[in-house]
Amino acid sequence: MKLILMAVFVVFAVTGVLVWLGALRAHADASKLAVEEGQPAPDFTLPDQNGKPVTLSEQRGNWVILYFYPKDDTPGCTKEACSFRDNILAIQRLDARVFGVSVDTVSSHKKFSEKYNLNFPILADDRQVVTARYGVLTSYLGIKAARRSTVIIDPQGVIRKIFPSVKPEDHAVEIHRALVELQNSASGAPKS
Repeated sequence: MKLILMAVFVVFAVTGVLVWLGALRAHADASKLAVEEGQPAPDFTLPDQNGKPVTLSEQRGNWVILYFYPKDDTPGCTKEACSFRDNILAIQRLDARVFGVSVDTVSSHKKFSEKYNLNFPILADDRQVVTARYGVLTSYLGIKAARRSTVIIDPQGVIRKIFPSVKPEDHAVEIHRALVELQNSASGAPKS
């Protein structure tokens, strides 16, 4: 009897997670961010996975990739983080810095970062202030999470490109291409 009850619980738990993730994906496709291309990026300070504060305005002079994701150590979020990890040098060669943001805690971020050897900061917005300001905070069955989306910010702090919904597997490559295009159009000189 205990085994049957445990199996039923597992089925309900897995179904709940799949429904929640599906709702997040559907909501991300249907919703617009609160920020727009061409406007200054809202400034913030959030702690990274080591508790060190990161302030967006202090990144001026570099391109900034601000990618929002729902939850540490889930399949899609892990694929996306590892995609950025594996492509970080190509992105950094374009004078860009990558920052992941979710509503998870610093300790959750630390475990996630160490488990997958992430080589860029992931920022803890556990009070959901930044995700709300950027318009990516969502909720399903009372669980708050960031919608999977990305903002590219130029060296002057202006939002240049918004990805309201992304595929996690090859998003870093997509970001690299977008950065090249943005930098080529801004300077007139081809980069790669």
